[in-house]
Amino acid sequence: MKVKNHTRPHQTQMEGFFEGDTKTPIAMLNLLKFKKKAEYEDGRETDLTGKEAYSIYGQEVTKHLAKIGGKLVFGGKISRLMIGEVEDLWDSVAIAQYPSRKAMLEMLMDPDYQKSEAHRAAGLEGQLNIEIKEGDL
Repeated sequence: MKVKNHTRPHQTQMEGFFEGDTKTPIAMLNLLKFKKKAEYEDGRETDLTGKEAYSIYGQEVTKHLAKIGGKLVFGGKISRLMIGEVEDLWDSVAIAQYPSRKAMLEMLMDPDYQKSEAHRAAGLEGQLNIEIKEGDL
């Protein structure tokens, strides 16, 4: 399996986000890879590591989630690989729960969230963001 790291969805992924059921609850599994040193898109100088910049985002995003009825379900450092093989482990994982895709989009479009998102973008080298819907295994 080849993995391509990105920090934002491409157009086809965003188009799919608007298709089908946008009203039932979802969770997002986030696999995170941090930059060694944070790099802000506006060019500001910083001594923060990627992890430190993302931690600022993490603290702020919990408030943004609460505004739309969502919550952080779990977050932690990846410690080892139990099954399978990969070239490199992800650094951390986070699972966020949203009332719906519509609510998630509302959060993403909020100007206050977009200010916080600058820390996410500065800290991440790459991310896999996997949508999960409750159902049978």
